[in-house]
Amino acid sequence: MYFLTGWPRRLLCPLKSQEEPFHIRPSSQRFYFAVLSETQLSIWFSRPSVLIVSYIESVKAAAQFGVYQKAEWKPDDSMIAVATAKGYILLFDVLGGGDGKSLYEPVYPRGSPRVRVTPGYKEEQCAPALSLEMKKPVDLEAPITSLQSLQEDLLVCTADGYLHVLHWDGLGSNGRKAVCLTTIPFSLDLQSARGGPSLDLEGVHICCMEYCVTLDGFAVVLSDGRLGFITPLGNTITTDQLQGVWAADVNDGTCVAVNNKYRLMAFGCASGSVLVYMIDSTTGSMQLSHKLELTPKHFPDVYNKTGPVKLICWSPDYSVAMVTWECGGLSLWSVFGAHLICTLGEDFAYRSDGTKKDPVKISSMSWGAEGYHLWVLPNKQERQGEEQQQQEEEEEMASPSQPSLQAGILQFQFIKSALTVNPCTSNQEQVLLHGEDRLYLTCGDLSQVHSASEPRPHPHPHSHLNPHDGSPLHHPSEPDSPLSQGLSTLLGHKHWHVVQIHSTYLESNWPIRFAAIDTAGQCMAVAGRRGLAHYSLCTRKWKLFGNVTQEQNMTVTGGLAWWKDFVVVACYNFTDQQEQLRLYQRSSNLDNAFASVTKLHSDTLLLNVFRDMVILFRADCSICLYSLERRNDSPHPTASVELLQEVSMSRYIPHPALVVSVTLTSVRTETGITLKAPQQACMAESIMLNLAGQLIMLQRDRSGPQVREKETPANNKKLLPFCPPVVLAQCVENVWTTCRSNKKKRHLLEALWLSCGEAGMKVWLPLFPRDHRKPHSFLSRRIMLPFHINIYPLAVLFEDALVLGATNESVLYDGLQGSSEPLEALFPYCTVERTSQIYLHHILRQLLVRNLGEQALMLAQSCASLPYFPHVMELMVHVVLEEEATSREPIPDPLLPTVAKFITEFPLFLQTIVHCARKTEYALWNYLFAAVGNPKDLFEECLMAQDLDTAASYLIILQNMEVPAVSRQHATLLFNTALEHGKWDLCRHMIRFLKAIGSGEMDTPPPTPTTQEPSSTGGFEFFRNRSISLSQSADAIATGKFNLQKTFSMPSGPPVKGRDAECAENMYIDMMLWRHARHLLEQVRLRDLGCFSAQLGFELIGWLCRERNRVARVEDFVSALKRLHKDFLWPFPVVPGGSISSPLKNGRCRTVLSTRLLKSQSADSLLNSDMDTAPPQAAPTSHTWLDGLGQTAKDMDAAPSAHSNQHSPQTHDAFLSLLTNKVEEYSVGSATDLTETSSVVDGDWTMVDENSSALSLSQAELEHISMELANKGPHKSQVQLRYLLHVFMEAGCLEWCVVIGLILRDANVIKQVIGFLDSPEVPQETVQSVRGGLLAIDAWVSADCLGYKPFLNLIQPQLQDLMDSAAEQVQPEAFQPCGQSSKPGGGEGPGSAAAPRAEDGRGATAPPGLAPPSLEPAGSFPRPPSEDCPPELTEEQGEDEGAYDCTLS
Repeated sequence: MYFLTGWPRRLLCPLKSQEEPFHIRPSSQRFYFAVLSETQLSIWFSRPSVLIVSYIESVKAAAQFGVYQKAEWKPDDSMIAVATAKGYILLFDVLGGGDGKSLYEPVYPRGSPRVRVTPGYKEEQCAPALSLEMKKPVDLEAPITSLQSLQEDLLVCTADGYLHVLHWDGLGSNGRKAVCLTTIPFSLDLQSARGGPSLDLEGVHICCMEYCVTLDGFAVVLSDGRLGFITPLGNTITTDQLQGVWAADVNDGTCVAVNNKYRLMAFGCASGSVLVYMIDSTTGSMQLSHKLELTPKHFPDVYNKTGPVKLICWSPDYSVAMVTWECGGLSLWSVFGAHLICTLGEDFAYRSDGTKKDPVKISSMSWGAEGYHLWVLPNKQERQGEEQQQQEEEEEMASPSQPSLQAGILQFQFIKSALTVNPCTSNQEQVLLHGEDRLYLTCGDLSQVHSASEPRPHPHPHSHLNPHDGSPLHHPSEPDSPLSQGLSTLLGHKHWHVVQIHSTYLESNWPIRFAAIDTAGQCMAVAGRRGLAHYSLCTRKWKLFGNVTQEQNMTVTGGLAWWKDFVVVACYNFTDQQEQLRLYQRSSNLDNAFASVTKLHSDTLLLNVFRDMVILFRADCSICLYSLERRNDSPHPTASVELLQEVSMSRYIPHPALVVSVTLTSVRTETGITLKAPQQACMAESIMLNLAGQLIMLQRDRSGPQVREKETPANNKKLLPFCPPVVLAQCVENVWTTCRSNKKKRHLLEALWLSCGEAGMKVWLPLFPRDHRKPHSFLSRRIMLPFHINIYPLAVLFEDALVLGATNESVLYDGLQGSSEPLEALFPYCTVERTSQIYLHHILRQLLVRNLGEQALMLAQSCASLPYFPHVMELMVHVVLEEEATSREPIPDPLLPTVAKFITEFPLFLQTIVHCARKTEYALWNYLFAAVGNPKDLFEECLMAQDLDTAASYLIILQNMEVPAVSRQHATLLFNTALEHGKWDLCRHMIRFLKAIGSGEMDTPPPTPTTQEPSSTGGFEFFRNRSISLSQSADAIATGKFNLQKTFSMPSGPPVKGRDAECAENMYIDMMLWRHARHLLEQVRLRDLGCFSAQLGFELIGWLCRERNRVARVEDFVSALKRLHKDFLWPFPVVPGGSISSPLKNGRCRTVLSTRLLKSQSADSLLNSDMDTAPPQAAPTSHTWLDGLGQTAKDMDAAPSAHSNQHSPQTHDAFLSLLTNKVEEYSVGSATDLTETSSVVDGDWTMVDENSSALSLSQAELEHISMELANKGPHKSQVQLRYLLHVFMEAGCLEWCVVIGLILRDANVIKQVIGFLDSPEVPQETVQSVRGGLLAIDAWVSADCLGYKPFLNLIQPQLQDLMDSAAEQVQPEAFQPCGQSSKPGGGEGPGSAAAPRAEDGRGATAPPGLAPPSLEPAGSFPRPPSEDCPPELTEEQGEDEGAYDCTLS
């Protein structure tokens, strides 16, 4: 409602005086404030806040009258009455300066385009020069306790028990009456009032009194602390016609303030609470409505230490009350008791170091115009320290001493909700607040709500831009238009959209009285003292009246609203002296020429818009309905307004000022009709009136003969009359309904939302029979459900099931300490933040309590797609569980089993229960699981549903509730399932969990961080930095290995304890890991094996050494090779057609490109791949490089050369430009990157021009290089394969080395392996297996995959050597082995000699154009163990050092 903002301002009085002001009184319009000190009456102006005039009493007169005590203005601001200590009333005339004199005038720079011709325009911005003139004083001969102004009279209460009635003008004896309090009969209600006085009022007088216009009576506090209400039975106040009622059981009253709009009387008590009474309309007795008091829950320190209530102040719009106590502090409550602000707690009461501040004690306060400011006079003692300090400062300063300034008045600044004065904004789903010079709104990012440029499948009804001002055009929105779509995305941030009100409009029309926002949240309109202005968020511009005379000739009386792209205004026209309803089009200029004007017969008090209708509430207590229609026949669109219906309410409304809001809605009680014809929901079915907090509903009377719509011509459709009103609810502050409809969320959209102060919110929910069944006769059609929320509601998002609000936050400022601290710095800096709250769980719970589970289910299913629906379910379980499990008495009918059964209807049942359990304390778990089921069963359900993360949460619960054996058994089950699904994070947690169970360490912190992520480059950095060229000597390699062991600390899995301390638990875990690794290797899932090893720190090399002759064998080389191609997305090689002469004889290009490729091995590591997910499904993506060449997956094994060649040049050019243009580090990208978007084949990547390239190659060379590149897989797969090759080499699994060497087409690998086969340590079956496998590959290549032929030709000498060594004579083909070093041993290993010779051999003897794509740097993997270092030794080293326990990221 109202929110504090910023720091309070301090106004200094410019006159030198030792007196302190202690009493402030506003004039009726609150433009002037009378401020009293002991002998001084000052008048301050509101904007600018300056002192206008001060009257100082002479010493002689002050001695005669006594000091000033209270002041009161005459309602027309022409006089002020001041009460003095010795019983005198002093009357002052307030005289205008005349001659247009102003005390302060605005000064404009030269050439400023300000209009000064309009009469009255300049005066609006000036502080007028007033003077005060004292008239004859009136002596009442007794101390004066209270002053109260009526229209023509001044009521004065004196301490001798009299009530004096003075005439403002005729102040002789004739204009004066006195009523003795003892002659007024007081009773408990007006019915028993005939028996004479029932209160003994001897010696009692009125110490505080205030007049209530709408109750026509006086709320009084008597000197004995009793509370009463005195009402005149006739029209004048005379002795025999006054009647009093008093409130029972209260005798500590201190002060009173009345609320005219809601007919409430707020009495302050000595206990510190405020009792708010209403008058019962039937008996006339005083009934307690509610209390305003601090609760021990929120204010445990101060709730009972505030002292008596000192002052209560209702805001000008009567929507909030400010309270202060004798001990200081300010507290703000809404009209029905919702607590908004209190300065006795949090940052207001404590400094940042925790020391307590003394609250500022207040002697008087008053709200400023429209409630934007609160003027506060602090107590005298609050300022003495400050004064002394000021005097000291003045003595220190050398300059002439200034007069001591009065530290006069604190001015607190507020921003308030637009609902307080313009309740028609309750149909919108935005929060709009206005301060005195700016608007705050919660509209989100424009691009989210309307994307004007992007076409949408469901275009937003406002997404077309207006050609004139670029703002969205409003089209008639369909009933199901998705207006609230995108609103959920706007709730996350807390920032406001702040719009500064145009200064030109503000300075002549301050204060802003009304503000409105349109449905889309894109346009705002404001109205001040005169005229109006509007603003568009799209153009970021204000529109003001071009003609100032037109602006000054109208004032908005009944409020503002938006209808489509028109501003609807109920205003008073000063020229014609009549009320009008005007519509201004938004994109036209703001001018009466473009307005459509309708004359009204009576003053409009309230206005609202529903679909294409306007509803007006008028001062004669009647309601008018008008229809609106947009017309586009003229160049400027206009609207035609037609009167539909008038409804007189004077029988039901005692005073027109009591109507807080009026709303047209489609809500009605009988839902049978709604079911048959849903379009009826769009019609204006009922009127909702908030009458002083009572919500009254008038429904259309459908009891008469019904006419079918088709039978009536459209133009003379007779509207149905309204039934007599029904009261729906009490204590209502705001009402929200919507005119949209949505078949899926009918419960929420056809409901009525009420905000009821301290009672929270209520929703009047429709109940629908399920599946169009006949409704039960006993089931009511609607139900009113109350629920509490923690924020003050300002808007309801109907479909999103959210309430939006705002809250005050404070920021501490400890700039100045000690005695020099200025008064305003005692307060923190206040800000306003957006808040939102879910309410769905409250409603579901209320429905379940009332056995309306079917309705709850329908409602929940309609909201199940909301992003926070799981949170709603959790909240519901949590709230019910906390209440029932901590209850001291047994609950006869517990709700938790019902809630549990309700949640099982939704798929997120298992998650909801476990999340709720994890967030509640252990003591409540038994109660929870008694209702929802055994956690073991729930765990097994999670496993069956493959929801492993939820199962892991249940495991934690089981571990707390069951014996360790049970939790180990379930943990093992989950661990195996997680391994199978490749959930590595979960596996790491499970290993830690199992170890902790085994060693009984569940209480100690886990040995590894809970979210152990492998370091981003761990494994590869290790591997890359170990790349040693093969020409190095074997001992250099060995030392390099040891050095690296020291320098690279590998991130590993859970740290292994010393072998002696290895417990059975570790063995148990290892057995499971070994079993999984064996399973992967049997299924030829090398990529998964690599991930498994890297993610879980599995010692792959040591394990492979042990399994070398068991599971680490290759049964079928061909299928293994095919599986690798599939898993690593590696293309099968293709034969380039027609390359006759080899362009690469000089090897120039080869060296350049290989250095490039060396650079290109960027550090993107396996972590960035899909390692954490399941192995990639080998769909057509696995062959995408061939697809780019025009191949399909089916005929891939034998690619027709001509076909691939016909597409190859374009592809090649694209690739070379990618390689040669970026010299910096880059990765070639995955196989799918380049072809999925087909940008390569389309030639999007232009050929790089000669100058920027370091190479200038012929077409044939380009074709050759690009063919080699096209036969390679993704860079990432290449790195992974090299790593696995290195692992298998170290472990001595030579068969796998052959398969990986083949897929990489790396001749050196094959040469090395065949060299090793001669070693005596290699078992004979391995040699046989390699030989058989290579023969099978050869046969398959000849038959199915000719792309491998060139490579097999290249390694022919080694193959021949292998056959020879087995004494199988096979005639060599065209190649002679050239200088193959068959002799193992020596300083150089066979591999190192092979490299240079292979170059020569290739250059000399390879068939032209078929050079193998050995562009990889030859030594990009570590040296395998040589014959000097037998495999047994290698195995030991591998195990002891944990060398390859490397996390491959």
